[in-house]
Amino acid sequence: MDLKVSMDQRDLGRTGLRISAIGFGGAAIGIDGYLDGHDRGSAEFEAQALSAIDAAFRGGINYFDSAANYGSGRGETLFGKGLAGVRDKIVLGTKFMPKDGDTPASLSDALGLSLQRLQTDHVDILQVHGLNFTDESANKLLQSCVPEWFREEKSLGRIRFAGLTAETPSGAVESLVRSRQFDTLQIGYGFTHQQSCDYRWGPFGVIPLARQMGMGVMVMRATTSGVLQRLMLSEFPDIDERRLARLAIRFVLSTPEVDCALVGMTHIRDVEESLELIRNGAPRIDLVAINKRR
Repeated sequence: MDLKVSMDQRDLGRTGLRISAIGFGGAAIGIDGYLDGHDRGSAEFEAQALSAIDAAFRGGINYFDSAANYGSGRGETLFGKGLAGVRDKIVLGTKFMPKDGDTPASLSDALGLSLQRLQTDHVDILQVHGLNFTDESANKLLQSCVPEWFREEKSLGRIRFAGLTAETPSGAVESLVRSRQFDTLQIGYGFTHQQSCDYRWGPFGVIPLARQMGMGVMVMRATTSGVLQRLMLSEFPDIDERRLARLAIRFVLSTPEVDCALVGMTHIRDVEESLELIRNGAPRIDLVAINKRR
């Protein structure tokens, strides 16, 4: 069933891109054993992953997000195979992790390898693959060759927009957001990780700040990476884990400050459940109401 006509799509900040409210996160198809312990290197898994990618595109998911280190390039390679024929119809993002000794030439070489694996001549969003930024690491990034290199690659047309990713919010992440060096922010946020957008206070946090700065906002950990499921199963052993995952995604989709929730999908079943959550009219949660204390 083609759900494109009823798809929930959102503007990605000031980029001018319009993307599906759920994006296809590439970690789950790239990293061996990711969250489930299953082998990602078999021909059987590759066929399953390619079927999921195809089903996502046909259903209306148009944002696909990977990283060079997802399985040493496996995630990018699978996207390259699965999306080669529809490149002009999707928004494609990947990531790189800066390291000491980087030069514009070495960064360009690494980007070239990502483009080869993705089977494209450009990515729409190239993101710094950050983890937990400190003041020191944030300053180091801003003073490195990366910001100027981003501008050069934009001028060459190999990237369209520069992005920043971070697992957790911090004052250092806020300083990077305020630097105006990045067009998008991807950060950990969800039912069990609400510090990035705390609805008890407004909302408050780095996600609303990024929106104020005109940045597009994407979030990782939409399904809590299994934390919610393990917590609930410890008390309610008969509870349906997949329903908990859907609830967690609904929570993120109900946050107006979020443009796109990234969800790892390895099977057509995962895709179908995600599509149900972004059909127009899918139920949302009133975050203001559930945070009222009286």
